[in-house]
Amino acid sequence: MAENQRFLALDVFRGMTVCFMIIVNSPGDWTISYAPLLHARWHGFTPTDLVFPSFLFAVGNAMAFVMYKYESLGDNIFWRKTLKRFLIIFLLGYLLYWFPFYDFEAGAFKPISGTRILGVLQRIALCYLIASVVLHYGSKKVAAIFSIFILLGYWLLLYIYGDPNDPYSLAGYGGNSLDFFVLGEKHLYHGEGIAFDPEGILSTLPAIVNVIFGYLAGDFIRKRGNSYETIAKLLMTGAVLILIALTWNMVFPINKKIWTSSFVLLTVGLDLLILPILMFVIEIEKKQKWTYFFVVFGRNPLFIYLLSELLLITLYMIPAGDASLQRWFYKDFFGSFANPVNASFLFAFFFMLTCWAVGYILDKKKIYIRV
Repeated sequence: MAENQRFLALDVFRGMTVCFMIIVNSPGDWTISYAPLLHARWHGFTPTDLVFPSFLFAVGNAMAFVMYKYESLGDNIFWRKTLKRFLIIFLLGYLLYWFPFYDFEAGAFKPISGTRILGVLQRIALCYLIASVVLHYGSKKVAAIFSIFILLGYWLLLYIYGDPNDPYSLAGYGGNSLDFFVLGEKHLYHGEGIAFDPEGILSTLPAIVNVIFGYLAGDFIRKRGNSYETIAKLLMTGAVLILIALTWNMVFPINKKIWTSSFVLLTVGLDLLILPILMFVIEIEKKQKWTYFFVVFGRNPLFIYLLSELLLITLYMIPAGDASLQRWFYKDFFGSFANPVNASFLFAFFFMLTCWAVGYILDKKKIYIRV
């Protein structure tokens, strides 16, 4: 039966997502990176903008191979497992922003009054929780209708509550007031020049759809198996979603930072092109020798991502001469034989390999950290 097949392509897809997420999150210098490794400044799209939504899509893929088992276990098991996973992931994300907890210069613990509340892991946790509830209590048809409602509803909300002159601008974005009211200015991201959270409350709603589509794709693959028909249908669906996204973009711009509905359809569409191509190469053509590198990331994705963030923060904290150890590696080591932009990339690439090495050791020891 197709449900008993192993799907190496899904592991590789998940691993590729984590691999590239680490690379784009750890340049030697954020001001000098290759353009494809930077997010679009506002409207628009770059390869880097595909990474986070693909991670959410991969979360949905994984759910498709677990959630159907809950049907015979009852609601108590479902809620216990789902809430536990939600709380652990959310708390890890919050603690990551509070890290290193202690201010050595001030000689006191860092106050939580200025700690960012939402973020990447927190969005993953929220999307996982809501998508799980929708999929557990509703059919796949209900999940699809819910997704359409969310995408259209989000568009309407931004039109109603955003700046009438420019509802899709940084300052005119309708979700800002909600984040200010619920979270407070000090608990938001300030990297855009003003208090604005790219993982804010309102923009989390359309991100749920990335998880639901990931689940629907994973469930389709689980039931239909690795076949030309499965691959063809995924490719056609992806192409249609991209066409709709590009058409919608004319009135509702593709924008990762406010996670517009057109951005959701574009990223899901691209994922539905990438995944079947991987299935064809890996499952049909059996070209698998290259896959292990990415499988290492895919077997401990959350742990390796968390490790990468903690390790990078630590490198910035450790002094080395007049700067940090991170700066020394980037500028004094890689910069000694490469120009600045190449040195920035080399730092990110070798940092990713360092994280991979940890994952490799865990895999060889059969240690798989789950939440």
